[in-house]
Amino acid sequence: MKTLLWAERLKLKRSKILWIAVFSTVIVAFIVFMQGQFQYYGQRYIDNVGWYMTAIQSLGSLYVFPAIIALMGSYMICREDQDDTMKSLALVPVELSKLVGAKMIVIGIFAVALYAFMYIITLIVEVVLHISLLELDMVLDFAKIYLLEGFGLFLAVSPIIAIVYRLKKGYWLALIFAEIYSFMGLFLGMESTIRHIYPITAAFCVSGYYESTPVQFIVSLFSLLACGGLSLLLLRGLNKKHNVLK
Repeated sequence: MKTLLWAERLKLKRSKILWIAVFSTVIVAFIVFMQGQFQYYGQRYIDNVGWYMTAIQSLGSLYVFPAIIALMGSYMICREDQDDTMKSLALVPVELSKLVGAKMIVIGIFAVALYAFMYIITLIVEVVLHISLLELDMVLDFAKIYLLEGFGLFLAVSPIIAIVYRLKKGYWLALIFAEIYSFMGLFLGMESTIRHIYPITAAFCVSGYYESTPVQFIVSLFSLLACGGLSLLLLRGLNKKHNVLK
């Protein structure tokens, strides 16, 4: 498994889609920063300490990052089939379940790293603008929210990654599915009960972005774990089809 994780890390490092993820993060950061220049009762939004950290996390999580995570995940998990490298792997041989498992682990790490990168950007902006107003508790609380949100969204979109792999219709399909999936969270999140069940908004609840009661937190956590379990079930059938690539 260590060898597979190392190999997948190198593949991800060489991937052009990785640069798409970095570019998307920077663009989101820039757009939200420009949005913060609008004034409300004579004061810019961005003049409020913590506004930038809050706005970029919520807007990015609803409009951009689920699609990026799904796209990257589907690219990684589908590339052996689309690049026709399965024949080469068959000579090793490689157990398919371990290969897919390594890919999913790397995708999860990528999702958390993407949010860590976004957090660093927001922290730098907040330090430049409000260094005298920042409190350590707030900085650490946002760090927790960002990292948990990254892993939560990975679980939320993992069924999309698995479905696209099973369909074998091209990894770009994941981008479309995830964008629709996350955009629906904008409307479903308005209802307090559905907010804690729908996976995209459930990630907000588990991370601490939304205030939740202990029961609501458990419901949201179960929703995300159910997504992870569903993706495992969808991918499990692959191992039954051929346990070892020959």
